[in-house]
Amino acid sequence: MAAEDLVERRSIDVVPDDERHGTAFSQFTLWLGANLQITAVVTGALAVVFGGDVVWSLVGLVLGNLLGGAVMALHSAQGPKLGLPQMIQSRAQFGVKGAVVPLLLVILMYVGFFASGSVLAGQATAELTHTNDTTGIVVFAAVTAVMAAIGYRVIHALGRVASVICALAFVYLGIRLVDRVDVGALFGDARFDLPMFLLAVSLSASWQLAFGPYVADYSRYLPRTTSAKATFWWTLSGSAIGSQWSMTFGVLVAASAGDAFLANQVGYVVGLGGTGLIASFLYFVIALGKLTINVLNTYGGFMSMVTSISGFRGRRVLGPRGRAAYIAVIMVAGTAVALLGKDSFLASFKDFLLFLLTFFTPWSAINLVDYYLISRERYDIPALFDPHGRYGAWRWDALLVYGVGLLAQLPFLVTHFYTGPLVDPLGGADISWIVGLVVPAVLYWSLARRNPPVPGDGTRTERGVSPSARATQAP
Repeated sequence: MAAEDLVERRSIDVVPDDERHGTAFSQFTLWLGANLQITAVVTGALAVVFGGDVVWSLVGLVLGNLLGGAVMALHSAQGPKLGLPQMIQSRAQFGVKGAVVPLLLVILMYVGFFASGSVLAGQATAELTHTNDTTGIVVFAAVTAVMAAIGYRVIHALGRVASVICALAFVYLGIRLVDRVDVGALFGDARFDLPMFLLAVSLSASWQLAFGPYVADYSRYLPRTTSAKATFWWTLSGSAIGSQWSMTFGVLVAASAGDAFLANQVGYVVGLGGTGLIASFLYFVIALGKLTINVLNTYGGFMSMVTSISGFRGRRVLGPRGRAAYIAVIMVAGTAVALLGKDSFLASFKDFLLFLLTFFTPWSAINLVDYYLISRERYDIPALFDPHGRYGAWRWDALLVYGVGLLAQLPFLVTHFYTGPLVDPLGGADISWIVGLVVPAVLYWSLARRNPPVPGDGTRTERGVSPSARATQAP
């Protein structure tokens, strides 16, 4: 493949049929590789660190990964149908300009995940390069930005490599852990505690739901004929298996190692594996796993920024220099946050995950209800780029529902800096994400059925975009 074919030319514009390629299985390898990584290990460990037992923490994590993963995979199935990035579709619900409201929060998420990933990957990179953590973070961030700038093909290639190498490493680490720890004793101390169980569910559900705002970015190049069911199941299986595998390892490590793991997550995991060449290999694996997911975060942040600005400027095609500039902004912001917060990572990461979930569950609910139940998988593609078209500039009904969805979660939210008034009556359990899915879904479905978008000049298309419209979309 020539270098010019490797570098992606598309941004937020529709991918024409003659550029579609790949199979639904590519979603499995991408999301397996993206989830077999150290931050997922830490996420699983949090279920035990904050008071849960091994058995019910694992059950809760499985449930959360399946529920959140199903929502995330429904977003993935939109990609082959529309050939569009995920957040562009939000214009059908919120308006061409109104979509900037959830987009700003999505960009914040990408910067936050870039930063948290860079902290742990920077430690591994520092060990590999024999430098300090600060240098490791900067080097890692620069490599991430280069790969994100190359784009879609290299991202999937990275996922395929990471899915194999990281799976082998986790098998090895699992064997070492079982050899060192009395796993039977860990499983024998089961004690059900509802708040801790729901915390485990929320941790893994939030992990999965956070992929929702960009998951279709990585399925949009699949041929239009790709089965929606195949896309759904391969995405769900890759993400749920990868994350549960990592989180299970994290639960067992945290339950058996205690303070030794909390003091240095990367160092403990590598030390579990061995020394010398094995340790170097494991540092490489940690950096590779984080590189895979951080490239997704950088690419997703770039796409969201372009979507936000183009909603007001009307531009949909972006040149290489513009692409590099957007990615540089994400890299600089994420690196700055990583350097500022690298000494307090674990204490703030749980709250970051759960607080993000507050903003993205209402968006997911509105997007999925609109796509599957209201629009029936049919969007007027040209109107997504026209503030005077079918979807208008601002959809105030959807924005109102989104706001209600946010507020409805607050009484049930549990973080270090805020705890809702209905948390104590529920025994300390956080069920805000459930409220955040159900309330806006019901409200939006009720309103959208009564007030469909007013037709504009665009031609409504069946299952994506008509051949004539596709011709007008290409740059």
